[in-house]
Amino acid sequence: MKENFEINEKMKLFLGWISAEKGLSDNTRKSYFFDLVRFNGFLKNNNLSEDTVSLQELQKHIEDLHDIGFAPTSIQRCISAIRGYFRFLCDENELQSDPTENLDAPRKPRYLPGVLCQEEIELLLDAAFEEKRSAAIRDRSILELLYSTGMRVSECISITIDQFLANSEYMFVIGKGNKERIVPVGEIAREWVLRYIDEERPLFSKPVSANYLFINQKRGHPLTRMAVWNIITQAAAKANILTHISPHTMRHSFATHLLEGGCDLRIVQEFLGHSSITTTEIYTHVSSAYLVETHRFFHPRQKKKLT
Repeated sequence: MKENFEINEKMKLFLGWISAEKGLSDNTRKSYFFDLVRFNGFLKNNNLSEDTVSLQELQKHIEDLHDIGFAPTSIQRCISAIRGYFRFLCDENELQSDPTENLDAPRKPRYLPGVLCQEEIELLLDAAFEEKRSAAIRDRSILELLYSTGMRVSECISITIDQFLANSEYMFVIGKGNKERIVPVGEIAREWVLRYIDEERPLFSKPVSANYLFINQKRGHPLTRMAVWNIITQAAAKANILTHISPHTMRHSFATHLLEGGCDLRIVQEFLGHSSITTTEIYTHVSSAYLVETHRFFHPRQKKKLT
């Protein structure tokens, strides 16, 4: 059966307008076309028109899209198309009021980051260091530093020796938007990095390495993000950690373990360099699993069954 891709004349005018006046791409125009095809079908099936449809009915159309499996991003685009269409009708004096003013957009899903428990972190760190393997001290130092500070991998690979040695308890890190923040460095992480600087880095250092802290063995170039990714995935394989992890897992684990230990959310926000507290709040959802397990273990009423 052939599908009926119909839109009305007003919708055709709107699509022509966004192409000529708004400069939207052909792909966006095509997406808007199919969004309006579905909306036009909704109006017809419910004996509605642009000047009779209500906010509640528009919301029903959006809910229908959700029910049939549309992704939140596709629904968001569809809402943008419908809102744009009704604003166009109002500007052209085809409508006196815009029913889409309070049309709710679905929130984008907040994906919970992957986190290792403290025991897994210990296994991972131990697996990164094999005494007879070259670069073992460097690899352990990187993972210790990532977990100790919660810094991003891009921040870690750009650290200089002078930057690290400038203070014994903290570092100044340049994060997103070229913003500088202070990150405390734990004693164990600092000991590993100092050992790397003294024992191993001189074996890798070449003129091209300049002052970067973490460099590769053969050419003395600064490490790349992919190199750090390889270090952590190889260590995870040796530690028999089956969870999919990346360098960012160390950052997520850092934040989660601080919150589990009672650290204030705003302090964690400062450590991570988040401009908004809402970004940091996602870790409260991760650590809530820890709170549930703690409650189950310690609360006396959790140990008894109803009889």
